[in-house]
Amino acid sequence: MATTTTRFHQKHTSSTKIIIIFFLSLSTFIAIVFIANTIFHSYSSTSLSIASNWIVDNPNTTTITPPQPPLEVKRFLSATFADLPAPQWNWEQMPSAPVPRLDGYAIQILNLFYVFSGYANLDHVHSHVDVYDFTSNKWVERFDTPKEMANSHLGIATDGKRYIYIVSGQYGPQCRGPTAIVFVLDTKTTTWNNLPPLPFPRYAPATQLWRGRLHVMGGSKENRHTPGLDHWSLAVKEGKALEKQWRTEIPIPRGGPHRACIVVNDRLYVIGGQEGDFMPKPGSPIFKCSRRLEVVYGDVYMLDEEMKWKVLPPMPKPNSHIECAWVIVNNSIIITGGTTEKHPVTKRMMLVGEVFQFNLDTMKWSVIGKLPYRVKTTLAGFWDGWLYFTSGQRDRGPDNPQPRKVVGETWRTNLSLS
Repeated sequence: MATTTTRFHQKHTSSTKIIIIFFLSLSTFIAIVFIANTIFHSYSSTSLSIASNWIVDNPNTTTITPPQPPLEVKRFLSATFADLPAPQWNWEQMPSAPVPRLDGYAIQILNLFYVFSGYANLDHVHSHVDVYDFTSNKWVERFDTPKEMANSHLGIATDGKRYIYIVSGQYGPQCRGPTAIVFVLDTKTTTWNNLPPLPFPRYAPATQLWRGRLHVMGGSKENRHTPGLDHWSLAVKEGKALEKQWRTEIPIPRGGPHRACIVVNDRLYVIGGQEGDFMPKPGSPIFKCSRRLEVVYGDVYMLDEEMKWKVLPPMPKPNSHIECAWVIVNNSIIITGGTTEKHPVTKRMMLVGEVFQFNLDTMKWSVIGKLPYRVKTTLAGFWDGWLYFTSGQRDRGPDNPQPRKVVGETWRTNLSLS
């Protein structure tokens, strides 16, 4: 009996030891797992922090970025990064235009400045002309445009004496379709007449009267986005067409809208512009504008008696929305404002606040001054030593070059070039 009890006690003791060892092993395993997990998370957090800092210091790396954008990058990118150094000018504010205008158009004939149509805002467009007299510095007249005439994205040119030619453009607000209709305004009688329509409608084509022919080039095609390379011309004289159809000319090297087109010294210049533009949102009953990729450039092309395009030095920076932002002063082309490349981080449109000079004697560009604020689609004129501009869409403030308010303000500064 004693032997049996002893064996039972030994067996019980042995079982107890096994259980204790099991629990000790389990506890040790759990502790090891916990410590390893803690070390792993600590290492991972440190690695992520180092990787994030490395990406901030090296923004061009191909390493995968963390889920949250590295805000530190934005601190190194000034909101005014696109501005170029330029002297400050003294500007004097003159009587504002009767209405604010975006994508308005203008032509100067002697001391009178004819300002056409444009947007009041995306949902409302103007259908009239306002006239400013540079001698009295007053807005002196207003009259309506034809009901069938485009309201924005026009092509516009003049003989400098009496007649103004209005070519194609967008009819209506938002991003509606273009028209191919062409009009001519007799500024002496304030009457309108039709010319043969363009072969195809265009948005904001480069347009000029040169050697007795009305030239129309580039612009955007019917979908409002695809750049056109077409170049047509029509013989005109004293506000009348001498031909029934437009003639095909040498295509422009690079297409797109919102460019300056200038004739000086018997040469035709096309400056700046962009490829692509806003498009109507598919299925929208009001043709609501929808943003697309745009490429702004500063290319300069010239046609002379050889009728071959020549490439000239580009603008100091890419620039668009400058169709009527130019004047000729002392054998120089002066361009005011515009839009440039998108902000590299926000991808928002950036406005231009500089005044550029292209010296036609040296064929060189320079930045000669600053506007009162950054602004696009300015309408510029020059009279009696004064550089004027009116209207457009201005920036959000000195530290924010994004577009905001459509304005009708008129400004002038004394400009003398040697």
